[in-house]
Amino acid sequence: MIVNQTSQTASGAVCAHWRDFLALTKPRVMTLVVFTGLCGLLAAPGHIHPVLAFTAILCIALGAGAAGALNQWHEAEIDALMKRTANRPLPAGRMDRQAALHFGVGLGVFSVLLLGLAANWLAAAILAVSILFYVLVYTVWLKPRTAQNIVIGGAAGAFPPLIGWAAVTGDVSALPIALFCLIFFWTPPHFWSLALFVKTDYANAGIPMLPVVAGEVTTRRQIWGYTAIMAAAAMAPVLLRLTGPIYGTTALLLTALFAVLAFRVSVNRERDPERMLAERRLFKFSILYLFIIFGAVVVDRWVYA
Repeated sequence: MIVNQTSQTASGAVCAHWRDFLALTKPRVMTLVVFTGLCGLLAAPGHIHPVLAFTAILCIALGAGAAGALNQWHEAEIDALMKRTANRPLPAGRMDRQAALHFGVGLGVFSVLLLGLAANWLAAAILAVSILFYVLVYTVWLKPRTAQNIVIGGAAGAFPPLIGWAAVTGDVSALPIALFCLIFFWTPPHFWSLALFVKTDYANAGIPMLPVVAGEVTTRRQIWGYTAIMAAAAMAPVLLRLTGPIYGTTALLLTALFAVLAFRVSVNRERDPERMLAERRLFKFSILYLFIIFGAVVVDRWVYA
């Protein structure tokens, strides 16, 4: 028997399927968040009980899910105007907004409290800041007001390595800060390469993403500029002697390839989103880039610890 994803109660309220609650957490985005948090935890000096380590990573996942849910709660009307988000649970009418709000707030509070009790309150505080930053600073304040939204708001996605590290050590040192900076400067070229080929969506929704308000040429130039800054951030752990040759070699090769792809985007003048192959390649590679380079941090720390 096939179960419908939604049903109506006698009072007419929408009863969401569990898959809709999962969709609220943005699981694809959460994957990268959880991985960078895990790498921060594994690269940290010292030891943590496996059960507590699992709990810490679970809390990072739940916190990221809470931020995603609250983002979709706030942007339900905007999501309905964009093709790539119109089928999300709220704009599609599969879930009541109040249920999404309660789910997001409850998940966020639970994740912070659990992390504080299981690991330490510094890690919990950083998790709380990351959730509030994503929801209040990025979603509510920056995104609808400025083309630099993703530049400043990108800090929200850069916190997980700090959280993972702090969960083990109870403090924050140079390496997790360097990893924070890497994600921070990686975010603009990653996100703007996507924004170039979904520009129409953002324009229809009235979101001032850089390609919409500044044009494609400026966006391509900014992608190249931030890639240069990101390259410096990627090599900083090596220059500061925080990592060894495994990370150094991996970062050098992958960042060089990232730069090549970003340069192709910067000189591309294709205006048809369906034919923006360079932009799509950079967007896809940027995700793989962060997975591999963070994995290299862990391997390097384990080999040369």
